Amino acid sequence: MLVDRAAADSPTPWPAAYPEGYAVVDVETTGLARDDRIVSAAVYQLDARGRVEDHWYTLVNPQRDPGPVWIHGLTTEVLSDAPLFPEIAGELAKRLDGRVLVAHNAAFDWSMLAREYARARVTAPVRQRLCTIALSKELRLPLPNHKLESLAAHYGVVQQRAHHALDDARVLAEAFRPSLRLAAEAGLRLPLLACQPLTEWSDGPAAPRPASVGYQPSYRSGTWRPSRKRPACPYPNPGRYKSGEQLIQGMRVAFSGDTSVDRELLEDRAVEAGLHVATSVSRLTSLLVTNDPDSPTSKTTKARSFGTPVIDEAAFMQLLSHVVPAPGGKAGTATNG
Repeated sequence: MLVDRAAADSPTPWPAAYPEGYAVVDVETTGLARDDRIVSAAVYQLDARGRVEDHWYTLVNPQRDPGPVWIHGLTTEVLSDAPLFPEIAGELAKRLDGRVLVAHNAAFDWSMLAREYARARVTAPVRQRLCTIALSKELRLPLPNHKLESLAAHYGVVQQRAHHALDDARVLAEAFRPSLRLAAEAGLRLPLLACQPLTEWSDGPAAPRPASVGYQPSYRSGTWRPSRKRPACPYPNPGRYKSGEQLIQGMRVAFSGDTSVDRELLEDRAVEAGLHVATSVSRLTSLLVTNDPDSPTSKTTKARSFGTPVIDEAAFMQLLSHVVPAPGGKAGTATNG
């Protein structure tokens, strides 16, 4: 039972722009690679002021090695009779529909959900997400780090089963409510980000499993996507992209936010066309591709400060169909592979 740690609502008028409901989510997975799968999922539905309305939990058969059993405790035997994701996709969608997805490191949970829904050939009913790490930073909470356990300790929330999806979701729901109230009282703009459901994806090869049983990677720190080394772009940077013109091989392209084509597929196509995929935005960046140019991410903020051109994914895909060759090079055309 979720403990109500804020029985009386704040006398401060509630911001009219705040969402009408939230879905606090936690998923446990087989790992972090592009083809990894969800093994359990939990959702706490909250009303506009963060009060619990309902909660739900399910195991999911990943149809593969369950991954770090020492972290989530879910063995092949436990998961063998669990439903497949397509069998729970509809029920999960009902819990998410019309609500802002809230998670601790929300990019991870949303990315895993988006991929699972894409595999099931169903559109995930999520349009916005809120990361409680980002909210904690906005509130300037005096936390020693950004782990869930630290946020829980700050609000006196007792964690009973770490890395169990239902308990992690409960803990986060209980910690999110006072954070939401603090944000409302301060008139703070919530750090909401748009979610772009995947319409095209491709599972890559499974990441190698650690040889040592004692190896315990941090599955909640940093980005959900493992680092990926690419060959250096062989063409010099011709400068910034100019509106109405074509891309030129060697241009430095950065991506921010969710894309309807799986991010790594999109990056692969850019590289195949002779572009340089940049992991950050600098004065040398030729172009930023984002479907949410108003989002408060570091890349969009830097793009505005540097005057870096910004276009959306659809426009970028059109430009990729014919990239002007670098001097002495051949024209690059994106493929469907």
